[in-house]
Amino acid sequence: MFKKEKQIKRVVIKIGSSSLTSMHGEISRRKLENLAEQIVALKDAGYETAVVSSGAVAAGYRKLGCIDRPSSLPEKQAAASIGQGLLMESYSELFLSHGYVASQILITRSDFSDEVRYGNMHNTMNVLLERGIIPIINENDTVTVDRLRFGDNDTLAAKVAGLIDADLLIILSDIDGLYDSNPNDNPNAKLLENVHSITPEIEAAAGGSGSAVGTGGMKSKIQAVKIAMAAGIDSFLGKAGTENILMEAVEGAAKGTYFEQEPDAFNLDNQKQWIAFHSGPEGKVTISSNAKTAIIDKNENLYRSDIQDVTGRFKDGAVVRILDEEGKEIGLGRINFSNEQLNEVSAEDENELEPAIAQETFVCSRDFKLPALV
Repeated sequence: MFKKEKQIKRVVIKIGSSSLTSMHGEISRRKLENLAEQIVALKDAGYETAVVSSGAVAAGYRKLGCIDRPSSLPEKQAAASIGQGLLMESYSELFLSHGYVASQILITRSDFSDEVRYGNMHNTMNVLLERGIIPIINENDTVTVDRLRFGDNDTLAAKVAGLIDADLLIILSDIDGLYDSNPNDNPNAKLLENVHSITPEIEAAAGGSGSAVGTGGMKSKIQAVKIAMAAGIDSFLGKAGTENILMEAVEGAAKGTYFEQEPDAFNLDNQKQWIAFHSGPEGKVTISSNAKTAIIDKNENLYRSDIQDVTGRFKDGAVVRILDEEGKEIGLGRINFSNEQLNEVSAEDENELEPAIAQETFVCSRDFKLPALV
């Protein structure tokens, strides 16, 4: 439990499959109604609320004629195409009964990697939230292939939270928080109520446990929290079946784990979030040791004369990986020249006065461990 110093207005709630399904793997109407009523209570209290909801496959596989939850990709996608409509119909019905309108947003990873679509999503969701609509968000499982998947809705929820500048990310699951060891194996495992940074010890404590109907375990939740914390967003992890869990979570009084950064922690703005977590770097540039010091420690710009080597083909405006002389990645940045222009450096070129990478578009790997997140 913790005391919030900043006012919470905008909340993203991630609801896992296990939080919506019965013991038989189908959508539980009772669970869905309970969560919808809690979301309505948040709306009535003035919170802007977006929901990232799993459960499409669980809602649709019986209607597809499958006895058990499908394992093949075509059957999962077919079940999702049926279940997404059924799930959305249920959400809409429940929220409308309380006077609120729900909207559906289906997203693929490529929607985040394309900067124009990223901006469109940002604008659309802001309009919906500001007008009191409840966006129901899910990955577009029907068309997404493995190499373009988020991997789980924990990651999707964290990226949505950053996209809309949320104040709090709530991850609901079948477990009531992060423990210092696996509680299934160790009856003396201790619940970690407050976490201020994701240390190697915290990551080690995140086992791979997850329910049979979900795609994400504790490791995916910690990865999601890392993304949210980099964007300056606090997170909460708790058990979906706990009474009044959502309202208590925003009030800082719920049982679970709160992930809250220190007040002076540095956070990424929306542009740097896109560069760090969504862009998909298109090439690499190797810079001198002096330039490394200037861009990391002195917050200076990077110029073409600082670049020693260029790898890959890219246009001006692309995001590239920045390497030091030893080949170690030190960050990502938006390059202002194409690879061809960088290879044609002239000492008398007046374009040398323009930064190759401005400090405003540089994100340091040292601070946010980018290789593990991009």
